[in-house]
Amino acid sequence: MSISLAIYKLFDLIMLLMLIKIFLTWLPNINWYSQPFRLLNDFTEVFFAPFRRLLPPFGMLDLSPIIAFIAIRVVQIAIYKLLVSVGI
Repeated sequence: MSISLAIYKLFDLIMLLMLIKIFLTWLPNINWYSQPFRLLNDFTEVFFAPFRRLLPPFGMLDLSPIIAFIAIRVVQIAIYKLLVSVGI
């Protein structure tokens, strides 16, 4: 496996963890202060928080994960194409 493909898959893993966090927020009885939920929450907040500051919740709807997914996907593709063009 090339380094560029490994980095591409790492971004896929990050987006999967973000998706799991989003689905878990629909369950009302999750204790986000206990493990493993705290670890998942702390990890994904690194990606969601900057977009929450840019785009506050719209009523009861938080659109920041959508923007985070789009931004991470754009970065993922850009880094992958850059690494492939360099030959890594």
